Amino acid sequence: MKAYVFPGQGAQFTGMGKDLYENSAVAKELFEKANEILGFRITDIMFEGTAEQLKETKVTQPAVFLHSVILAKTLEDFKPEMVAGHSLGEFSALVANGALSFEDGLKLVSQRALAMQKACEITPSTMAAVLNLEDKIVEDICASIDGVVVAANYNCPGQLVISGELKAVEEACEKMKEAGAKRALILPVGGAFHSPMMEPAREELAAAIEATTFSTPICPVYQNVTASAVSDATEIKKNLIIQLTAPVKWTQSVQQMIADGATSFTEVGPGKVLVGLVNKINKEVETISA
Repeated sequence: MKAYVFPGQGAQFTGMGKDLYENSAVAKELFEKANEILGFRITDIMFEGTAEQLKETKVTQPAVFLHSVILAKTLEDFKPEMVAGHSLGEFSALVANGALSFEDGLKLVSQRALAMQKACEITPSTMAAVLNLEDKIVEDICASIDGVVVAANYNCPGQLVISGELKAVEEACEKMKEAGAKRALILPVGGAFHSPMMEPAREELAAAIEATTFSTPICPVYQNVTASAVSDATEIKKNLIIQLTAPVKWTQSVQQMIADGATSFTEVGPGKVLVGLVNKINKEVETISA
């Protein structure tokens, strides 16, 4: 079975999507529609902007979403049998499998970015990558810290990201190193995504998601929150709302997709981060970059 996976924030690069815009009438039309919906020419920043401009909150998430979704719509023979997306990528996956319209997906992603930015400004918070430590040890250390710090991204075995209040994350990093972590490194991010610190953003996004029409998808989405196949529109909505404050169970999602019959994983969007993670989770499956 063919699985398609969609990357999250951090995969952006200058020039992303330019070839699609120039070589496909369908892509050009969708990019122009996106400029209209967003109220600014995001294409100018995607194609010609600096790394700094691409890192702006209102740009990053919509840019990665647009590159992924428009690339999927221009692929020949795009017939996904299962999809998944890493964090923001879940929205791309939901447009690709027909649960969300292109327009609604873009509006939600834009609202999500701004809501997350606002939440980041309330309390100093951050994320850190932890390498070569068992999940259970990472979870136990987080639980032992006074303050908010949680396991946020289960990327692949031996690679977790923790998230929370600045001081709590720093303290957790020290303890992780003492426990034998190869690295515990603060990441250059704006805040504590996928942690309780995102509660204000979750509330704001919940209203927008509730007001959006979701359809029954053409194939299941393996959602970050459950790491299992979901095809019910109501359940998809519910999991999407929880996603902002809950961990991204990427390792578990990929393992479940393989258990359910996935034999190849195609990454659709900028970068090759996800195929790299899939290879670390299971060396037997075929991985492709679209």
